[in-house]
Amino acid sequence: MSNEMKQLCEFVLNTAKKAGASECRVSFSKRRFVEVQYRERKPETVKEATTQGIGVDVYVDGRYSSQSTSDLRRDALKAFVSNVVDTARLLEEDPYRSLPDPEYYQGRKEIDLQLSDPDYLQTTPEMRHAMAKELEAVCAKAGGDKTISVTSQVYDDFSQQTVMTSNGFSGESESTVCFAFAEMTAQDQGDRRPNGYDYAVARALKKLPSCQELGQQAAARTLELMGSKKLATETLPIIIENRNVGRVLGGFLSAMNGYSLQQKRSFLLDKKGEKLGSDVFTLIDDPFIVGGMGSRLYDGDGFASKKRTMIDKGVLEQYYIDWYRSRKLGVEPTTGGTSNLVLPHGNRSVQEIMKDLGRGILINGFIGGNSNSNTGDFSVGITGTLFENGELAQPVAEMNIADNHLEFWKKLAEAANDPWVYSGWRMPSLVFTDIVVSGV
Repeated sequence: MSNEMKQLCEFVLNTAKKAGASECRVSFSKRRFVEVQYRERKPETVKEATTQGIGVDVYVDGRYSSQSTSDLRRDALKAFVSNVVDTARLLEEDPYRSLPDPEYYQGRKEIDLQLSDPDYLQTTPEMRHAMAKELEAVCAKAGGDKTISVTSQVYDDFSQQTVMTSNGFSGESESTVCFAFAEMTAQDQGDRRPNGYDYAVARALKKLPSCQELGQQAAARTLELMGSKKLATETLPIIIENRNVGRVLGGFLSAMNGYSLQQKRSFLLDKKGEKLGSDVFTLIDDPFIVGGMGSRLYDGDGFASKKRTMIDKGVLEQYYIDWYRSRKLGVEPTTGGTSNLVLPHGNRSVQEIMKDLGRGILINGFIGGNSNSNTGDFSVGITGTLFENGELAQPVAEMNIADNHLEFWKKLAEAANDPWVYSGWRMPSLVFTDIVVSGV
């Protein structure tokens, strides 16, 4: 860690102790981001900002307070920390609030996860503008005379963080994020104006697909929506496209976290060890994927990261439980949230799978919807394409899927061979059988 960051963190810890805090956690973060957005072949948004600040968690006489400041002058920090401690004394006592047992800090791996692009500082304004221009131009050209408008965006972010606690934790991280996006609106029959997009996010610009590929895909995904219509309600197989699996899976994951469990608002309460899905339903939380969007050496509590199998062939093996919720629940903590979430991919392509299924719907997007963490009931609107005899036949819209997570994941029949790598959730396209798709 830089001397500046280390010295300020140590100063805050010492100041908090002198002010009466029994324990303290301090995080110093720096961040710079740049965003360039084009529309109608000219810049619509150009943003650049650099921020830095210190966040402080203090534990005082069984009470807890968390605040942050961007004023890093030592005199200002001294007054700020004293105020945080004084504020904590006014709050209600919470006997479960404390820093973690230091034993959970132990065992941190010493590996380079390559979370930062070594060439990031060579990214120039001209490069960003050129990418945004190319994305827009390629997408508009691919849309042809159906194109109404195109918006493109290029974004990058550089972050540094140092974390220290009064009971021995010390960690530092440096990461970059690069994002490219193109969105198109097209003219369909009458007043219908379908809207589609494509995007990718990675740790480095060179890891992104080309602007040519992204722009063409954004146009293709938009044109796929042309002529969409509502079909009759039917029970049939569905394939959820890889990048959209998280939209449904998120409802299941939300019931696995410690907050939902502790509040008794989880349909997964007391279901650890039970089989809740098919043998295809395995979820592995892997924080050690080199260059992964969710990779980390330690979590928000400072726990040394571990690779975990959360669900094994449909059986719920573990929950996501941070230190605070573990104390309230009286159980062993695991970790507070996902790192890289992996569902093992299969061996066949979506096209091969469609040929075997005969008739079904390939879902490439969701609209609205909700998931009830108490009951497991969920409902989502879908967009996609009906396929017959393995061939795409008719775009569909204004249709809906309603099910319950405790039944839905038992219908998971196959995972395709196409894991989506531009996310912390590396999901392949998933095949579900006997799904009621509601329409007319």
